[in-house]
Amino acid sequence: MQPTATVLVYSDNATTREQVRLAAGRRPATDVPPVEYLECATLPAVLTALEERKIDVCVLDGETAPAGGMGVCRQIKDEVFECPPVLLLIGRPQDAWLATWSRAEATVSHPVDPVALAEALAGLLREGNGAPLAHT
Repeated sequence: MQPTATVLVYSDNATTREQVRLAAGRRPATDVPPVEYLECATLPAVLTALEERKIDVCVLDGETAPAGGMGVCRQIKDEVFECPPVLLLIGRPQDAWLATWSRAEATVSHPVDPVALAEALAGLLREGNGAPLAHT
C-alpha cells in the first residue's frame, strides 16, 4: 500500500475547506503521494492536530475569524517543532506581503483556482520529500 500525505485544511468556512479538497483532489500531481485531508475549523483543533499527528502540509485560510490563517501561520512557525510547510489562501494580491510576514512557503488567491492550488500543494509535498520548492 502506498503511503499517503496528510494535509491539514484550516478555515472557519466549510465551503472553503470543501473547495480546497475538491480543487487539489486525492492526488494533486502524479509524482506526489495520495492525499488525506484533515479539516479544522478552529485554532485549538489546528494546534491539537499538529501535536498529535504527522501533518505534511497545512493549508490555512487567511480570511478565517477570529484567528486568521496568517496569524495562525506565524504562531505555528514559532511554536511547532519541525512545522510543516504552509500554503496560505489570501483574499487579495495586496496581502502577499502579510503572507511573507507570516512565513508561509506558498500562497494562492481566494477564490480558489484549482490549477494554482494543486500546483502549489504538490510543490510543498515535493519539498517535504527533499525536492526543491516550487513557489506560486
